[in-house]
Amino acid sequence: MNLTISGHHLEVTPALRTYVTGKLDRITRHFDQVVDVKVLLTVEKQKEKEKRQRAECNIHVKGNDLFAESAHEDLYAAVDELMDKLDRQVVKHKTRITDHHHDAPKRMM
Repeated sequence: MNLTISGHHLEVTPALRTYVTGKLDRITRHFDQVVDVKVLLTVEKQKEKEKRQRAECNIHVKGNDLFAESAHEDLYAAVDELMDKLDRQVVKHKTRITDHHHDAPKRMM
């Protein structure tokens, strides 16, 4: 799994990096065929304090690309919300893959 964590108007500290990778373990626990993960953490230059911190993520899994984003006034809360969204998408993708492989009906002779 290739993991890229980058920041825009923000320095990605080691504590923030370990927090994001710890949260990503939850996704890889559900679905182990994750090929590539790109996480972008940004701080927008708005005068309002609320929803200034943004986190977005692109995940390339076998057969599909998943994208989610979240905004919050706290970056850690934005990452939590982002991982909740991605977790739901990965579980849905996994069930979609496994549900469509039914056996062919047997012919009666």
